Amino acid sequence: MHVVILGCGRVGSTLAHTLEDMGHTVAVIDQDPDAFRRLRSSTAKTAVAGLGHDRDVLVSAGIEDASAFAAVSSGDNSNIISARVARETFGVEHVVARIYDPRRAEVYQRLGIPTVGTVHWTADTILRWLVPGGPGLDSGPLWRDPSGSLVMTEAPLSSAWVDRRIEQLEAALPLRVAYLARAGEILLPRSDETLRAGDVLHVLARSDEIQAVQARLRMYDSEGNGV
Repeated sequence: MHVVILGCGRVGSTLAHTLEDMGHTVAVIDQDPDAFRRLRSSTAKTAVAGLGHDRDVLVSAGIEDASAFAAVSSGDNSNIISARVARETFGVEHVVARIYDPRRAEVYQRLGIPTVGTVHWTADTILRWLVPGGPGLDSGPLWRDPSGSLVMTEAPLSSAWVDRRIEQLEAALPLRVAYLARAGEILLPRSDETLRAGDVLHVLARSDEIQAVQARLRMYDSEGNGV
């Protein structure tokens, strides 16, 4: 898989190196060529200096062959504009944008671009969006009860479940939604809460079923049918 990353700060460089270690190809875009000093020499060879929403820059970074795009620069506007170009112009499947201003996050998510606020932003978090279910990304459950029989894990929402209700998800899969992260806020949703693009669910399931639950979350369509 080829991934294009906008922004060569701490998160961007960490993402690039982690993805390469997983066997993926990566191209990093940044306005400041000096930022590429954070990259390994092999990674820096594919780096592109320029604006993340510039079509020629994106093409030079291999956006036409990319399966994922992460906008993690220091500017909200640059991130969201670049993410929209990646999604709408080049049809990149997995796109996510870093967001500093939580007041803007909901607006951006209505455009179909998942956003992650700075409070929740880590390289591991964004990897879960770019490579759902990929090897090496599962850092284990977020919580486990003393008996070890019940666990809670993070589950980025599949696009197949957008505009469906939590009760439909819970009816189809052996899980319960504990809470969800939306637009930089934590919500305790009711069963009739409608799921939105960009939601990150925190679900409870039996420890012996959690891997199957995660796999089925990725495989089930909006009607709960295997795909």
